[in-house]
Amino acid sequence: MIFPDEYKYVGVTKVLPESTEEPVYFLTEYLIEEREKPEKGSSEKGSSEYTVYRVKKSGDGFLRKVEALETIASGEEVVKYDKELNIKDRALLIETALKLCTGRVNTVIFTGVDRHVTIVHEPDPSAILEIEILDVAPPEPAWLSQVVRRLEASGIFGDLQVRFTENIVDLRRFEGEKSVFPCSSSGLEGKCLDSDILTEDGHLLVGCEISKTLFEMRFPELEYSFINICPFKSEIVVPSKSFITRCCRSEKSGLVNISGFEGAVVHWGASEYQVSEAVRNLVTRIRNKNSSAQDR
Repeated sequence: MIFPDEYKYVGVTKVLPESTEEPVYFLTEYLIEEREKPEKGSSEKGSSEYTVYRVKKSGDGFLRKVEALETIASGEEVVKYDKELNIKDRALLIETALKLCTGRVNTVIFTGVDRHVTIVHEPDPSAILEIEILDVAPPEPAWLSQVVRRLEASGIFGDLQVRFTENIVDLRRFEGEKSVFPCSSSGLEGKCLDSDILTEDGHLLVGCEISKTLFEMRFPELEYSFINICPFKSEIVVPSKSFITRCCRSEKSGLVNISGFEGAVVHWGASEYQVSEAVRNLVTRIRNKNSSAQDR
């Protein structure tokens, strides 16, 4: 796949510098030549057709001499997407290009809302890193999923080339008269540690290690069973790929590895900024590890 890191590396021209000896801007690594394509059987101008080149240049300064143009794609191999997109959203462009690259097409030209352009040649979906949002519900939607999706919609992860999937464990399966949950704000049907007094044995506590400690401090004489929903120890809240999750113990926040998967943990009360930072740190770690593995 060819997908320039920045649109500033892509230039557009109607006259090739090779034929006019015109220099190119020093940042130009790829050049899109746009030509008018006559309608069949007519001398009238028709739609445009394109050729995409890789630029080899020499010299110093802002303008540099073109030494060679290597054709990447041309004619029917190139299409221009007909809508303006956020061209900083790399995953969006790869996924959109995949839909358009059928038949002979292997290259898509995209225009941003700011009128800059970029290209995706031979889009590769494996270049998109999938991150799982691992959380519990209710409240619904799950808090962490809600935050990540809001941040994603804002475009803050656009340059990371990531896509998010949900792995949300529904705790309603444990609702019942004998069930005990940590907090009444969840709205789960049962009793709650923060508001109910228990007097009988046989309750089912659904919570984490802190919930367990609080239960035993409040009701030391009662016998109970326990389902752990802490992602560090749970048998039901388990990642299936690289993930972001949350924990009520702030000291456990940071980059972790659970069940062999790289992940990021934020506190239950984390801000949007902290969630965003955690995702970026996780992506950096995964990409660095993948890069190191390829270099071996």
